[in-house]
Amino acid sequence: MVEWGVIVAVLAAVVAAAVASLAWHRSSRSARRWEERALTAEAIGREQQLDALEHRRVRDMTLSTMREGLLLIEADARVAFANDAIGQHLPSTPATLDTVQPFALRSAIEDSRERREAASVLIETGVPTRWLRATITPAADGATLVVVRDVTQQRQLDIVRRDFVANASHELKTPAASIQAAAETLRQVVLDDPEAVPRFALQLEREAIRLSRIVADLLDLSRLESGSALDDLVSLGAVTREELHRFEETAREAKVTLEIETSGERQIRGSQRDLALLARNLVDNAIRHSHEGSVIRVAIACDDDVVTLRVGDTGIGIPSKDIPRIFERFYRVDRARSRETGGTGLGLAIVKHVVENHGGRIDVESELGRGTTFLVTFPTPSGPTP
Repeated sequence: MVEWGVIVAVLAAVVAAAVASLAWHRSSRSARRWEERALTAEAIGREQQLDALEHRRVRDMTLSTMREGLLLIEADARVAFANDAIGQHLPSTPATLDTVQPFALRSAIEDSRERREAASVLIETGVPTRWLRATITPAADGATLVVVRDVTQQRQLDIVRRDFVANASHELKTPAASIQAAAETLRQVVLDDPEAVPRFALQLEREAIRLSRIVADLLDLSRLESGSALDDLVSLGAVTREELHRFEETAREAKVTLEIETSGERQIRGSQRDLALLARNLVDNAIRHSHEGSVIRVAIACDDDVVTLRVGDTGIGIPSKDIPRIFERFYRVDRARSRETGGTGLGLAIVKHVVENHGGRIDVESELGRGTTFLVTFPTPSGPTP
């Protein structure tokens, strides 16, 4: 009896131990599973946090490198975001809507927020004058997104185009009107005053030549604005001597003296046609603005890795205030003299484009009543751009 009791007790103890061991193993597995789940969730959270940080870094980097200025203004008028460019476009980076400058921009933003409509406004600001285009767009939760662009260059180009069209129309209209008037008069004098026919025919021819020159210069300028073909090795000295030879008769008629001096012969890479156009316009400009008895000196020299062309005259000179503008299209220091001598007002603009297309530079020295010197510098094929 005692033995069976002991056996039963032992069996009970074994079963209890087995049950306890099974429960412990189950509890341990469950704890590991929960631990694994917690670690997985933590890893996912950390990964999501890193992704969010990376996304924010990329977003901030993108917005900070934009040329356009960005402002995000909350419903309470607080500036929630402003990128770096906004401080370059506006006087300062605003913290609230009330501190947005200039006033015209703040007023446009307030009006857009009040009407809950998108708006676009052009603003003139600063000294020197800059033009800003602001696009204002309503966003979610009463916020407002403002994008500010600097359109100063575009405005200046628009002004240049408008002035060019106006000037070109005027320059073409003047000889065309003269040709029409001379032709109408010529038709009448053929019968009434035959002796006057040569005089009006000469006027007709002169105005036709002037009109032809303007059109030719406009075509050259348009072509040069698209660049020059720098395919040839050109001797600037040879090109200049050839152009001077063309002007010998013109110089004799104007009673001016042409002199040329060359020091070394080195070729430059460029367009022979365009370099000839450059020399032609510089010499022509010197003759037109020289008095009788003046001397025009042309010099070509090679120095280190550059070739220079110097065209100097002892003519009327250029006022210092006009020098920055002489390369503008249709700009004339003395309009009456330019028209009288047949100038188109485009010669120096053509010269500037040729120099730029060949990677060179041009400098001007002038003294009123003493003359003007143009110095053009070009790099040789092995030399750096000056």
